[in-house]
Amino acid sequence: MSWVSTKQSPPRPALDEGGGAARPGSLLRTADRMRRVSRRAFLTGMIGGGLLAADMLTTRAVQNQRRQTVMLAANDDDAKRRFPGTSWVLFPGYKTSWEEAQLIITLLAPSLGERGQIAALGYSNDGLDADQVMAAILHHAAQNGLTELHFYGHSFGGMLAVDVASRLLRLGAAGSNVPRVGAIVLDSTPASKYDVKDITWFEGVVELYELGFRVPSLLRGGYELGERIINKHERTWTQVVDQALEQLTPLAPSSVLIQTESEYIYNWDVTRFAGELDRVQMGFIGNPGDQTVDYESARSRWEQNFRDNLVSSSLQTIGAFPAHASPEWNASLYNSVLGTLLPQLLPLPRRLGGSGGGAG
Repeated sequence: MSWVSTKQSPPRPALDEGGGAARPGSLLRTADRMRRVSRRAFLTGMIGGGLLAADMLTTRAVQNQRRQTVMLAANDDDAKRRFPGTSWVLFPGYKTSWEEAQLIITLLAPSLGERGQIAALGYSNDGLDADQVMAAILHHAAQNGLTELHFYGHSFGGMLAVDVASRLLRLGAAGSNVPRVGAIVLDSTPASKYDVKDITWFEGVVELYELGFRVPSLLRGGYELGERIINKHERTWTQVVDQALEQLTPLAPSSVLIQTESEYIYNWDVTRFAGELDRVQMGFIGNPGDQTVDYESARSRWEQNFRDNLVSSSLQTIGAFPAHASPEWNASLYNSVLGTLLPQLLPLPRRLGGSGGGAG
């Protein structure tokens, strides 16, 4: 058996840099330096901790505020006066934040605003839910006395727009007092998962979600950066970095929302809605250079399944960069294309004594 001695050895004198006993003045200077360094480290740590806590509180507050699906309506008295019962609804695309959705609808106001008020959907951070989308739209319509809605489907948002239009038509046929759907613009919208060019990464996201795994925000930021670097030809380096960093801000869509959007796209198929849109007028626009959605494949599927509804599928957004569904970066080009498409979808009433288009 061994014993550990608890007897303390006598203290040794402090040594200076040369190995000799330190002088009292040197000890004081060392202590003063340590005190100054410790104070700076403490203040730096306190400020850093405060900023981190504030960021976490801000993130939590924003995320909590966005736990419901809401309508983001433009406060435009002139539009309400001109179109008291009609409004456009933007169905935002994959990973689109509330702020970006509002930006898109604002930039498209020069064309869309000639035929209705404008509003956009803000998807819930608790996840995409088509029933909640329906409830938000019906509440918005009832609150504002809307009797007719036109839909702008931004990328995957076009899938959801067709889904909602079908539901509204079924409710109307059953006798419910719901607004009618006049037109749907499909902006680079895939008609199934098979129109998505890089479907393999979708499969992984959906599989993780269905297994109950929720992607942390920090991990998602790295994933977003990697995905955009792989598809670098679609964006400038500035856009790659900016969009990846946006996914780490409190305003970004949550990981759960992105995963549920992925699942919705993965399980959606155009054939489920073929023949269900009655006389709703539809227009498809896109870009042959699109590296996200196969332009020819998507256009062909929409033409095959909605030949009685599709008024136009030939208008293209050539020259837009990125090539896929990018009105927020190419507003002038998109307004020009819409300026050609909308008179076909929604001809303005002919004015008495004028030479306007045919009555709609």
